[in-house]
Amino acid sequence: MTHLPDPGPQPGVHDLGYARLDTDRLERTGDAEVVYGAGKTPAQVVELLRTLHANHPGHAVLATRLTAEAQELVAVELPDATVDPVGRTAVLGTPPVSSGTVAVVSAGTSDAPVAAEAATTAQVFGAGVDLITDVGVAGLHRVMGVRERLAAADCLIVVAGMEGALPSVVGGLVGVPLVAVPTSVGYGASFGGLAALLGMLNSCAPGVSVVNIDNGFGAGVFAARVARQSVPAEVKER
Repeated sequence: MTHLPDPGPQPGVHDLGYARLDTDRLERTGDAEVVYGAGKTPAQVVELLRTLHANHPGHAVLATRLTAEAQELVAVELPDATVDPVGRTAVLGTPPVSSGTVAVVSAGTSDAPVAAEAATTAQVFGAGVDLITDVGVAGLHRVMGVRERLAAADCLIVVAGMEGALPSVVGGLVGVPLVAVPTSVGYGASFGGLAALLGMLNSCAPGVSVVNIDNGFGAGVFAARVARQSVPAEVKER
């Protein structure tokens, strides 16, 4: 068997053995790599966050889908981190000055974990956040009561389970770019969020884009980038 020589350290990659961090991502895309906590030990989450922050000291770094044990260890080992037990996230470092506004709209309190993940992600990725909670379609007057806040946003994240009707309602009220997030909330026939996903994909409201079930992170990234691009260039340069 031929053994190839060790090529040595790869530029833009920080090799921790169990993970190879993409430390060039911030320069390439404007956003640093994010730690996906699922399947990682609490100690690994801490080391990954610490290493990312050391490589990007002037930029906030984010970890998502953290177990309770990982949250506890991050709070102890990285006391400057902000840990959110609802969204299961941790942020180390100061988020950037916000550009544009993302309104995160959730149908009910059962959708709070996904909405919280989306809100934190949008903030870390550089957008201001307006969190609007508990405005599901079972009480349409609640949606109408926040219409001005919806229209004022640069991008909307609409989070809902059950039949997933809320994005269609919101998309019919305002002409703001909208990303819908189906959640795995609902009774048996919701099939773990599949009913909401299909309902959102089949929305009759134009301009509705859809991410995967419970993907608050993906929605937060998308919405923050839309909001950032919505800010006039002369404002960004100040």
